[in-house]
Amino acid sequence: MKALLLAAVVSLIHASYASLVIKGPTEPVLEGDTVTLECLYTDSDLNISQVHFEVYSKYMHGWRPVMERYWCFYSLKIQQLADTLVLSIPHAGRYYEGPYRCVSNDENVTEPDNSSQPLSFKVHYMGELSLSREGYTGYLGTPHELKVRLGDDVVVKCSASSSEEPSYFWYKEGSDWVLPSSSLKLSKLNAMDEGQYTCSARHPSVESLNKRRTISITVLPEDAHWYETSDGRLMLMISAVAVALVVFILSMIVFLCRRAKETKTSKGPIDDRSQKKPIYKASSESLPSTCGDNQPLV
Repeated sequence: MKALLLAAVVSLIHASYASLVIKGPTEPVLEGDTVTLECLYTDSDLNISQVHFEVYSKYMHGWRPVMERYWCFYSLKIQQLADTLVLSIPHAGRYYEGPYRCVSNDENVTEPDNSSQPLSFKVHYMGELSLSREGYTGYLGTPHELKVRLGDDVVVKCSASSSEEPSYFWYKEGSDWVLPSSSLKLSKLNAMDEGQYTCSARHPSVESLNKRRTISITVLPEDAHWYETSDGRLMLMISAVAVALVVFILSMIVFLCRRAKETKTSKGPIDDRSQKKPIYKASSESLPSTCGDNQPLV
């Protein structure tokens, strides 16, 4: 009991000297919001002009000063007012997360009173929902309407990039059917399974970040043509791209072969230097001249 009382007294004494504080956002910070941090003294006699902001770098494993500069296309602004030092982050992103603290350069203030307690804030975000069908690459994506044959199996996965792992739910339009999962699994589809299915992603901390995306599932008759299904259309698209690529490669090969052949069979410039002979002054091929010349003309 005495030990606890002594610890409480020590903490109160320390708090009375810890006059440098930092203030920040009190509401959840969303990606893109403007964030304002303030450094101030509880004792107005101290000079705020000798205070600066520091941020802890998890890559450098240490504190470093916050400078007023362009960072990721946005400018950090530091402004000194009468009794406070203000840091403004105009477009909050996950790379701006703290912790931050205020540090004094005043020689009259010693540790640990020359710095404030660290302040951290988390930037919340959630990207657009992505739907991917099991067994298919995610780069092809999933169409808004999925056409399958009677008796086929369908597995569609819902995902989103988020600051915290969201909760996923699947709903069917016109029904009280709810599936608390990120994957929609339908086995041996029949006509009753046809309809609109919506994936809902709920952020655990910020309700305004919740996202929804809907996909329509159409069940075709069992004797439907293969090219009427989504799988068939996908195969046709891939085949068309492959054929176009092969045609382009063959055309380039033929063009390069013809060009090489024409270059090989074409004649170069005639070199008639071997047919040249000197023309002297006294020869019949010489031209009249008024000046003496004993050098051959070539």
